[in-house]
Amino acid sequence: MPHNAAESRENLQIAAETTNHRQACAEIMNEIRDTRPWFGMEQEYLIVDRDEHPLGWPKHGFPAPQGKYYCSVGADRAFGREVVETHYRACLHAGLNIFGTNAEVTPGQWEFQIGTCEGIDMGDQLWMSRYILHRVAEQFGVCVSLDPKPKVTMGDWNGAGCHTNFSTAEMRAPGGIAAIEAAMEGLKRTHLEAMKVYDPHGGQDNLRRLTGRHETSSADKFSWGVANRGCSIRIPRQVAAERKGYLEDRRPSSNCDPYQVTAMIAQSILL
Repeated sequence: MPHNAAESRENLQIAAETTNHRQACAEIMNEIRDTRPWFGMEQEYLIVDRDEHPLGWPKHGFPAPQGKYYCSVGADRAFGREVVETHYRACLHAGLNIFGTNAEVTPGQWEFQIGTCEGIDMGDQLWMSRYILHRVAEQFGVCVSLDPKPKVTMGDWNGAGCHTNFSTAEMRAPGGIAAIEAAMEGLKRTHLEAMKVYDPHGGQDNLRRLTGRHETSSADKFSWGVANRGCSIRIPRQVAAERKGYLEDRRPSSNCDPYQVTAMIAQSILL
């Protein structure tokens, strides 16, 4: 083989190992498969014009303060619903486990939820749903931003995350709250490591979002609580009442790699 061809193949191999995290995730999911790991991911995103300006925002100035946009209806506050609903139908047609959408806190910001998925299927389905979202947006002449805190929203606006829900068979069984609470120790121990892989730029993107404000925790401190949106890990109120269910990791950014996120959660709690 000519030297240049061998070198090219080696470079491709290195690139694959540093950017494609599916294989490592699949190995972890295979190792813990007996625990029946279930995931659900809540993908937030911002619809923007082709000039990267948020859809529905005045070109010179800012919209009315956030508050009226969350789960809203009406042309004066819900911007881009045609994109959202077309994406939803396309995901259903593709056989993805999409189970909800809602308008988010920042105007032009939306969320869809994928799950319940077991093991490696979570990363596969979220990647495909993102691809479909970008393709649908093309049809309407707009774009989608997965940036967790675009420059224009650096004021008093919520950022965008990809909250990840997780449970095992033990957590879902009666009395599973004990396993959920025990998982906090592993998640706390790996907090700094997790923050380095919860966005694609080694944690720098999340530093702009996880400020302790706008329904976020602080990037440098691990915390958990019941029904607390300002924590790293939230135990839903219903889970606490029923004493079983799942936990919600609120740290992943909207532009996270789902393979890295799900692998980190599984590894932190179970390995």
